[in-house]
Amino acid sequence: MSAQLLLVDDEPGLREAVKEYLQESGFSVQVASNAREGWDLMQQNTPDLVISDIMMPQVDGYQFLKQLRDDPRFQSLPVVFLTAKGMTGDRIQGYQAGVDAYLPKPFDPDELIAIVENLLTRRTAQAPAIGEDSENMDIAKLAHEISKIKDLLSPRTGISQSPPPFKIDLTPREQSVLNLVAQGLMNKEIARRLETSVRNVEKYVSRLFSKTGTNSRTELVRFALEHGLAQ
Repeated sequence: MSAQLLLVDDEPGLREAVKEYLQESGFSVQVASNAREGWDLMQQNTPDLVISDIMMPQVDGYQFLKQLRDDPRFQSLPVVFLTAKGMTGDRIQGYQAGVDAYLPKPFDPDELIAIVENLLTRRTAQAPAIGEDSENMDIAKLAHEISKIKDLLSPRTGISQSPPPFKIDLTPREQSVLNLVAQGLMNKEIARRLETSVRNVEKYVSRLFSKTGTNSRTELVRFALEHGLAQ
């Protein structure tokens, strides 16, 4: 499963060149010519990482980044600024806004690939701890919590489900993982059920956290049950 990247840049030539290079390096890439278009794409499919220009019309890179960081779904999403603005003050402003890496133009494409791979590796390395709530999570306690949530939200309690507060589009694989998480299964068990690797399951769980704005399995299950996402 290749990582999904979103590239936002208003220069068509550079946008296509960078897209082609990223794809040749094994990444799946969506492109947007401005921040608003990029935001719309993110509502349909949450990427694993965003590469964005800063100098764009209407909504610049800093405003786009603030929009991402203000949304619970995208607060931890890696973002790389790719820009002609290379002054120290501009770089400091970018880091203060919450960017993860800052690469001034002109740049070496191999350096961009190295930055992207490093950020994705760090995010994946954090996924097991997040995905299991913690390395020392008591599985029986987690199962008990999920059971309590299901009891609380069962029809007999009279608590009705409500639509999600924002649009959530899940792929069939994400839906399958969510359904099994809601059953109280851990990543190793889900991997066996779906005949895939634990690492892939961790990536899917991490994407579910991003798409729902949750930070733990119990929060994810509660959110899914409250809003009718788990089947």
